[in-house]
Amino acid sequence: MVYDPHPQRYDSLAYRRAGRSGLRLPAISLGLWHNFGGVDRHETARAMVRTAFDAGVTHFDLANNYGPPPGSAELTFGRLLREDLAPFRDELIISSKAGYTMWPGPYGDWGSRKYLIASCDASLKRMGLDYVDVFYHHRPDPNTPLEETMGALDQIVRSGRALYAAVSNYPAARLREAAAILRGLGTPFVLNQPSYSMFNRWLEPDGLIDALRDEGVGGIVFSPLAQGLLSNKYLNGIPADSRAASATGFLKADQVTPERVAQVQALNAVAAARGQTLAQLALAWVLRHPEITSALIGASRPEQITDAVAALNAGPLTDEELTRIEAILTPPAG
Repeated sequence: MVYDPHPQRYDSLAYRRAGRSGLRLPAISLGLWHNFGGVDRHETARAMVRTAFDAGVTHFDLANNYGPPPGSAELTFGRLLREDLAPFRDELIISSKAGYTMWPGPYGDWGSRKYLIASCDASLKRMGLDYVDVFYHHRPDPNTPLEETMGALDQIVRSGRALYAAVSNYPAARLREAAAILRGLGTPFVLNQPSYSMFNRWLEPDGLIDALRDEGVGGIVFSPLAQGLLSNKYLNGIPADSRAASATGFLKADQVTPERVAQVQALNAVAAARGQTLAQLALAWVLRHPEITSALIGASRPEQITDAVAALNAGPLTDEELTRIEAILTPPAG
């Protein structure tokens, strides 16, 4: 059957401006980091993308190395475009990145002009696209001059391969340097993608929120649910089918300590008092900053997407709720 998206898909999800640009993103975006690779079930991936777009999620975030195997998430998304989304290309924001290891040798990693432009071309081919809306440098490169890396992003935009430039995992000082270079080149620089959650707050002391505001760049945060730890899954410890129980993945069993589980349970009580799930509370918490344009979620089933897009329905967090959350997240001294 021909895919016919929900006619009211734009009626409920908030769209927030990326810094001082004209680009607006849905408050919740879908990342294809996990569960869209060549080893995953295609029909599940298809159901998740359809559910997301039906709910107003217009932004789909990829990278050259997403899989497994690397590159296969872009191949999956290219197939989903052909099957369902191609008629709606102008309603979509599609992003990809390069900066982690993609192929052997000195030209398949980091931030050289050689790597970034070749990788962008390969990503476009895998997805069957003429351009992506946003192309990111995926992580800072300590050995390549930042002028070269930003110059490559500038060339990618000027050549029509992408509409906007972006970076990921850049701390405040590096972000300010990148913004100055791209501003001098006249390149539209719209997003920085850092990790951020209740359990991973590095960007607060780093000053990244201030840097985003000062430079007019939007923030789009990944892992806002701490790899699923900030969800109902870990309320009673580690279930057998969870990421923490797996031999692979970023969430390890030793991170799910009794102290952490107690925090998760206390946060869940705050969520319940607001009429929310714990995941919805965690998303509302990262989105409390006006500088954060969107929260990137991962999903393994459509119901998780439906839950996430309702994160802002309960209204903004009150000062009292924020104080209670801070007390839960900050163990008493001594």
